[in-house]
Amino acid sequence: MDAARSQNLKKLLDAVPAGYLVDAAWLLSQGIAYESFRDYVKRGWLERITRGVFRRPTPNSPSSNSIDWKTCILSMQHLMGHDLHVGGTTALGEQGHAHYLRLGESAPVWVYGDNVPNWLVKLPTDAPINIRSRSLFTDPKLGVTQDNKTSLPWDWGLTLSTPERAILEAMDELPDQESFHTLDMVFESLTTLRPRLISDLLQACRKIKVKRLFFVFADRHDHPWRKRLDPKAFDLGSGDRALAQGGRIHPRYRIMVPQDFVKPEAERGA
Repeated sequence: MDAARSQNLKKLLDAVPAGYLVDAAWLLSQGIAYESFRDYVKRGWLERITRGVFRRPTPNSPSSNSIDWKTCILSMQHLMGHDLHVGGTTALGEQGHAHYLRLGESAPVWVYGDNVPNWLVKLPTDAPINIRSRSLFTDPKLGVTQDNKTSLPWDWGLTLSTPERAILEAMDELPDQESFHTLDMVFESLTTLRPRLISDLLQACRKIKVKRLFFVFADRHDHPWRKRLDPKAFDLGSGDRALAQGGRIHPRYRIMVPQDFVKPEAERGA
C-alpha cells in the first residue's frame, strides 16, 4: 500500500469508531477513492452494509446483519454531517417518558430532516425508521437539543427534540401512526414542560390540528404549566376538524377526539 493510501486508511480508522457507519460521500471527502472502498472491504477494514454505506467492523466480534438504530443516527449526525434529529415518541422515550410507549421491534424510530438520504430506511436497523420533514414548524431547529447523556463514543450526544417539541411532533401522527391512549399516558408524565418554549413552538406550528390537540391534552391533565398558556394567544383556526370516525367533537377546541376525551360537564357547558 502506498503512503497516500496508508495515510487515508489511518484517517479512516482514527475518525470512525468500531461499529459505526460512513457513506461513500464521506469517504470521498476524506480523499479515499472509489477503488479503495473495495480494497478496504476485501481486507476487512470496512463492511459493506448497502449500496454506498459501510461499517467499520468491531474487532473480535461476529459480524451482525442488524444495526443498532442509535449507532446509525449518531454516525449520520456526527460523522457524515447529515442534518437530522430524532423526534416524536422516540425523543420522548430517550428523555425518560418511555414507560407507556411501545418497546421492542415494533416501536418505530422517528427521524426528522429535509434531506435525509434514501438509504437510511434500507439499512437493517433493529427498529423500523420513519422519516418526516421538519415542515411542522416555521423554525426547523426550535426545540431541538443534544442529549449528552448518550455520550458514546467520544462525547457524542444524540441530537433530538426536547419534550416540548417531541409531544407536538407525536400529536401530528394522530390517529394513524400514534394512539390517543398512548399519548394520553405520556402526557400525564409531562409535568415539567417549559411554558415559554411551548408557547414559541405553538406560535411556530403550522398545523391547526396539532395546536388544538395539544390544548385538549393540556386541559385534560391540567399540569401547573398549563396556567401559563392562553389558547387565545394562538391561531387555532375556525370550523370543526375531523380526524377519524367514531369520535366526538371537543366542545371547546372543535376537533374530533375519542369519546372519553369529552367530559359530559364540558358538553353541557358548551
